[in-house]
Amino acid sequence: MDAHDPRRYWLGRTAVVGASGALDLLTSPRLEQLLADTLKQTPTGLIVDLTEVDFLSSAGMQVLVNIHAAATPDVGFVVVAEGRSTARPLALVGLTEVFDVVATLQDAVDHLS
Repeated sequence: MDAHDPRRYWLGRTAVVGASGALDLLTSPRLEQLLADTLKQTPTGLIVDLTEVDFLSSAGMQVLVNIHAAATPDVGFVVVAEGRSTARPLALVGLTEVFDVVATLQDAVDHLS
């Protein structure tokens, strides 16, 4: 599975959407489309799981900003990212101040409960 083929599953009314591999200018539109489609289904929470992403470009980060902005205030929004490939770039550009970033999927689930 790669960012060309992001995956989605549900934990009750919380959607978990994830990708793997590179999330860049070429691959991020597919993820953004799946995330936008997911928001149309009115989840109570949206978890974007970047655990298996090994490269996060500015285009990938822009997808997160766009989807966070598109989510209504009553939708919990959490990004799962850890390490040099994902959490570090998010912190360096200040996005950890814009939305919640946690290290594990379980942390994200707990955060939204």
